[in-house]
Amino acid sequence: MLRTAIVEVRAWEAFDSRGRPTVGCVVRVDGGGSGRAIVPSGASRGSHEVCELRDGGARYGGDGVRTAVWNVTGVLAAAVCGLDAADQAAVDAALQAADGTAALERLGGNAVLAVSLAAMLAVADETRTPLYRLLAGDAAPLLPLPMVNVVSGGAHAAGFLDIQDVLVVPVGASSFAEAMEWSWRVRAAAAALLEEQGGRSALVADEGGLAAPLGSNEAGVRLVAEGIERSGLAAGRDAAIAVDVAANQITARDGRIQLRAEHRVLSTPEWIDEVAAWCDRYPIVSIEDVLAEDDWTGWAEATERLGAGRQLLGDDLFVTNVDRLRRGVADGAANAVLIKPNQAGTFTSARGVVAAARDAGYVPVISARSGDTEQAWLADLAVGWRTGQIKVGSLTRSERTVKWNRLLQIEADHGAAAEFAGREALADNTRRRR
Repeated sequence: MLRTAIVEVRAWEAFDSRGRPTVGCVVRVDGGGSGRAIVPSGASRGSHEVCELRDGGARYGGDGVRTAVWNVTGVLAAAVCGLDAADQAAVDAALQAADGTAALERLGGNAVLAVSLAAMLAVADETRTPLYRLLAGDAAPLLPLPMVNVVSGGAHAAGFLDIQDVLVVPVGASSFAEAMEWSWRVRAAAAALLEEQGGRSALVADEGGLAAPLGSNEAGVRLVAEGIERSGLAAGRDAAIAVDVAANQITARDGRIQLRAEHRVLSTPEWIDEVAAWCDRYPIVSIEDVLAEDDWTGWAEATERLGAGRQLLGDDLFVTNVDRLRRGVADGAANAVLIKPNQAGTFTSARGVVAAARDAGYVPVISARSGDTEQAWLADLAVGWRTGQIKVGSLTRSERTVKWNRLLQIEADHGAAAEFAGREALADNTRRRR
C-alpha cells in the first residue's frame, strides 16, 4: 500500500542561477519519500504572472524571500499536511485556497509553487517512479525538439541587443541526441565567427548565450544563420532559427517599438514589416513575444502576417494563464504558448494550460527561466506532458545542462523505444486551420 500522505513541509532561502534569493522546499510523505524543489525566477517577467513575493528593505537589496519561506512553513504547511500528495489537484487546490487570491499575492506564487512541485516530486520518490513516467503513464517517452540559445540581448545580456534571444532549432535531427550535437555545432561556429569579428565568445548571458554588442538586432540573427552555414548544416532543412523578441522590454508607453541599440523607433506595422523581412532573409521558424503583452490587436495582425508556416509563441502574452490563452484563441493571437510553471503558481494550473492549448490547436512549449536552478524536473515535465518542444537556454551553465543531460539520459534509457518530436512539433497556422 502506498503511503503518500504529507507529513512534513520545510523551506529555506536558496539561490537561483543569477545569485538572487528564491524559495527552496522539501515535502516528506509518511512512507519516507521526499521531494525537493527550488523555484526559478525570471528577469523578463510579464505583469500578469502570479506574484513573486519579495521582502523589500535592505537585505539582499530587497530581494530576500524570508516572508515567502515563513508562509511555506506556516500557512501552506498547515494547509497540506495530512493530504495525499498523489492527489496533486487536491494539494494545489488547498494551496490556492490558503492564499485566497487569483494571483497568489498574499502568500506568494514562489511559496505556493515550492510546495506544489515538492509534493509531486515526493510522490515520484516514494513510488520509485521517474517523474516523466508518473505523468505520462505507459506511453512511449516523447523527447522534445529543443530550442537552444546562441545569442542573447535584452534583459538577459545588459541590452547588447534589443531583442532578447536568438536560438537554433535543429529541425532536421532524427533524435534528441543528434539535435543537441547539431545545436552544439551551431553555437561553436557562431562563437568562432564572433571571435573573428572582434567579439569575445567567453562572455555569456544569463542563459548561457553569447553576449556582445553586434551593432544591430538583425546582426544577431545573421550571426546564428552564418553559424548554421559554417557548421555544415543546411539552413532550414537541418537547423533553423527562433527569435525571442521579449517586446515588453522594448515597447514605449505610446505602443511604439524602441530599438535603443539602433537609435530607431518604429510603429507596430513598421515593426511587423521589419520582422517579416528577417523571415524572408533567414530560416526563422518561431517568433516569441513579437509584441507587448496587452497589444491583442497587434498580435492578431502579426499572427496573420507571420504565422503561416511559422510559430508565433506567446510568453508574456499568455503567462501560462488559461484565461489569457482563451482570449488569444478568440482574438486569433499567436498559435503557440510558452509554459512556465512559476508563472502559473501550481503544477495543476500549468498542466491545465497545456491541456487548454491542445484543445484549441495551440502548441505548448515548456520553458525554463533566466534565473533557474540546478534541478532537472522541467525536463521530466516536457516528456511527461509530451509538449514536443522545450526551451532551456544554451549549452553552458549547469542549471541549463542539467536539463539537457536529463533528456539525454531518458532517451538513452529507452533506446529505440523513445520517440523524438522533431520538426512536426512546431506550430503552423496553415496546419492549425485545416
